[in-house]
Amino acid sequence: MAAPTGAIPAVASAIPEPVARHVAQRPAVVAFGGGHGLSATLDALRLVTDRITAVVTVADDGGSSGRLRSEFGVLPPGDLRMALSALCDDSEWGQTWRDVLQHRFSTDGPLDRHALGNLLIVALWELLGDNVEGLDWVARLLGARGRVLPMASVPLEIEADVVSDDGRASVVRGQVAVAMANGRIEQVRLSPSDPPVPAEVTSALETADWVILGPGSWFSSILPHLVVPRLREALLCTPARRCLTLNIGSGDEETQGMTPVDHLESFAAHAPGLRIDVVLVDRSEVTDAAALDAAAARLGARVVVSDVRSTHGTAAHDHLRLAAAFGDMFRPAGTTSTGA
Repeated sequence: MAAPTGAIPAVASAIPEPVARHVAQRPAVVAFGGGHGLSATLDALRLVTDRITAVVTVADDGGSSGRLRSEFGVLPPGDLRMALSALCDDSEWGQTWRDVLQHRFSTDGPLDRHALGNLLIVALWELLGDNVEGLDWVARLLGARGRVLPMASVPLEIEADVVSDDGRASVVRGQVAVAMANGRIEQVRLSPSDPPVPAEVTSALETADWVILGPGSWFSSILPHLVVPRLREALLCTPARRCLTLNIGSGDEETQGMTPVDHLESFAAHAPGLRIDVVLVDRSEVTDAAALDAAAARLGARVVVSDVRSTHGTAAHDHLRLAAAFGDMFRPAGTTSTGA
């Protein structure tokens, strides 16, 4: 789609370069995921570093995102909007625009349940004809402490092999259907199987210090990144250290009954040869430490056990605790903690 001439000036980057003292002290981090899981990671990372790139899944086919994807043929904007909102500046300006982005209409008409930020992002895509440039403009509006990029340049469809409780195998298509699949998910694929990946994503991986995968919906937000050939190759080649943050609890339909060891084994099955440096897990999830250590070792990783669960008793990560865990993990050997 061609952008109207002179409609909006180009933005090389919505995020200004960090000041010099930050460049040397704070790591460059690329975080993969989608939805609330990625937002939890970004809420924590922004307390540790200002050099953040979020790489977001683009397979959502439900809700406001699904409607806009179907109507306009665009990337589903919802998870991208949530990641941008998580990185907003702490000022009144940043938080006000975050609230504007997150606002949902409630009406009897066609705008019902649409998030205003989704509409804004789609409008910028239409004006600019460039997915990354449009997201950079929203980041600039928010004063975002990082950059948000789509994992692919085209909308994706998730396809999953599912085995039901009675042993019957079936194929489920679409992110909403996969998230609600009734049975054990064995494998996920994407259509198209080899989608184009924005050059900005691979560039970020080439200069990253750390890559963070998870937490989040395991089969519909985390593993899809691993089955995109260009992303998998970039993850294999990055000089960055890699951390896999495991979920807290397994009550959702996707991972019902799966243990932390099961998660690591499915990770290995979807990304053969991809090594991990650290598996970060909440203390409450460790029921068989020896088995978890062995599964992590098969990925080349060590297990870091930390109290990162929400203090409210929910099966979610506390962003302050997660920030402290990331800060300790990122800190060079031999240095002492100064707080997140």
